[in-house]
Amino acid sequence: MKHIWIQLNFAALTLTSTSVFAQTMSYGSPISLEVAQKVTQVASKDMHQRKLEMTIAVVDSGGNLVYLERANQAGIGTIDAAIGKAKAANGIKVPTKAIQEQILKNNSLNLLAVPGAFPVEGGVPLVINNQVVGAIGVSGGMPADDGDIANAGAKSLQP
Repeated sequence: MKHIWIQLNFAALTLTSTSVFAQTMSYGSPISLEVAQKVTQVASKDMHQRKLEMTIAVVDSGGNLVYLERANQAGIGTIDAAIGKAKAANGIKVPTKAIQEQILKNNSLNLLAVPGAFPVEGGVPLVINNQVVGAIGVSGGMPADDGDIANAGAKSLQP
């Protein structure tokens, strides 16, 4: 019964999130290395303008790491966090900020028990032609900074 409740909460999470991302959105072909590097380059430029030291990770639509960039002074712990955020955003097809908000605003603490859930802002799906091709995860700043940098990279794919 608990398993079903968790699935229902994820369904509610996706329905209450921004309309750009929906559980019904399909996965597309995995993001290429070149596109992953482009997304990271845009995110990295924003990171440097803010004088932040972060790790940026891009996973493909299968959740596999495609590209990772860690600033010289970014903490070692930011590597796993960035990858985790990217995998979570790809896995549920919504930004990880939505998981965080679901837990905080709706007291959905059971989401903490979902394997792979990463309830911290900084993971954003990457969408091309209305299909999720992967996700970007950013770690090393305050959650809002991580989210802003990840969103900058993700928006670089939109026309």
